[in-house]
Amino acid sequence: MSETVKLTPSAEDIGTRIDKYISDNIALTRSAVQGLISKGAVTADGKAVNKNYKLRGGEVITVEIPEPEPMDAVPEDIPLNIVYEDDDLLVVNKPKGMVVHPAHGNYTGTLVNALLYHCGGSLSGINGVIRPGIVHRIDKNTSGLLIVAKNDASHLKLAEQIKAHSFTREYEAVVTGALKNTSGTVDAPIGRHKTDRKKMCVTTENSRNAITHYEVLKQYGGYAHVRLRLETGRTHQIRVHMAYIGHPVLGDDVYGKPYKGLEGQCLHARKIGFIHPATGEYMEFSSELPEYFQSVLRKLEKM
Repeated sequence: MSETVKLTPSAEDIGTRIDKYISDNIALTRSAVQGLISKGAVTADGKAVNKNYKLRGGEVITVEIPEPEPMDAVPEDIPLNIVYEDDDLLVVNKPKGMVVHPAHGNYTGTLVNALLYHCGGSLSGINGVIRPGIVHRIDKNTSGLLIVAKNDASHLKLAEQIKAHSFTREYEAVVTGALKNTSGTVDAPIGRHKTDRKKMCVTTENSRNAITHYEVLKQYGGYAHVRLRLETGRTHQIRVHMAYIGHPVLGDDVYGKPYKGLEGQCLHARKIGFIHPATGEYMEFSSELPEYFQSVLRKLEKM
């Protein structure tokens, strides 16, 4: 379905080119925004504009985003770190920097491209041609374990476990600041940010409940190594919740600040557990902290 997004520039945005402003606030590239402008899909106070239009501040910018055109993901011979595999599913240890499925700006080199090469036609089709087999996701700059379904029956049963909160997802992260409590729970609903469409936030408007449990493993002065368990699985949940309580994930350049020598957030999906959709057996897998994560911990030890 097409989507209509309305934005209202503030006084700080006065003089900014409209294509840059929209690109900064919606998950679209600047060239994609210019394409929409050329088609008359962008208006300011109801009037069509050109890409050179500069914001006055206070006007209502309306962006009509058309339904994306169908796109087939292609198989690519990309090495995979497969922790477990059988006829129904596989568990993959995704490296930091790899996108899970093709999207604007990332049409190749994704986990899905690699899975199509490895599995051939043996992937569930529930999420369509762009996300075959993908039951749940982790962010590009989050490393760690995720499960992939090879058939629709397995996909449905695994998705039911996630919905029922019986699916184990445990992460480790380095967060900023000294936590007052050694453990706790963040119970705060998450929804799309009103003005920055690339971000999520804690809000009561058009939101879904979100619960994250945390435990401090070690405190390093102004930083902490923490274990986190997801009770729900919202987009950017850990990153949003930790920022919400004043302890953003180290290196998170969206909800916190960049960290020198680290590309994106220091967050690893350490453990995953589920009931096998065919055998009914509970299975659990864990992965070692990757080198980038261990390197951060070594630096903190020396501080």
